[in-house]
Amino acid sequence: MLCALVGMPGSGKSTVGRMLARRLGVSFVDSDQRIEQRLGCSIREFFEREGEARFRDVEQDVIDELARVTDGVLATGGGTVLRPANRECLRARATVFYLRAAPEGLYRRLRHDRNRPLLQVEDPLTRLKDLYAARDGLYRETAHYVIDTGRPSIPALVQRIMGLLGRLPQSAS
Repeated sequence: MLCALVGMPGSGKSTVGRMLARRLGVSFVDSDQRIEQRLGCSIREFFEREGEARFRDVEQDVIDELARVTDGVLATGGGTVLRPANRECLRARATVFYLRAAPEGLYRRLRHDRNRPLLQVEDPLTRLKDLYAARDGLYRETAHYVIDTGRPSIPALVQRIMGLLGRLPQSAS
């Protein structure tokens, strides 16, 4: 079974995803890393050179490709859900977990991060609040489960996801 993690930048998708994959004994893929491999440069460089729309085209191709894997954990980029095709693809081909985090908590985690193109603005907290307002409904629409990331440790989040996965019906193989 493919598990996909969606959520805001800095919500823990990659960190939780790596640990979850280890616990499940499956492969882990970070869509942003795969996109950078395909582009041959950082997402930030590509964003600056080609713009967000072109980046989202590449991202959609990569998500479609990665969601064809039948067993693994996929951490998606924060803006993956902006495209309806990505939301539909993930929801149809994976069990999707939304790692929900409040903008204030994200700001504390990300305030010194210079690699996230959408946060290189004068007021990153306001930007995070705006992104959250625009995306929360899309994350919820895509996800089968919403996991609040406020207080729990990474191992506790992974354990919660493992518990939810344990309740899913097993496919006949």
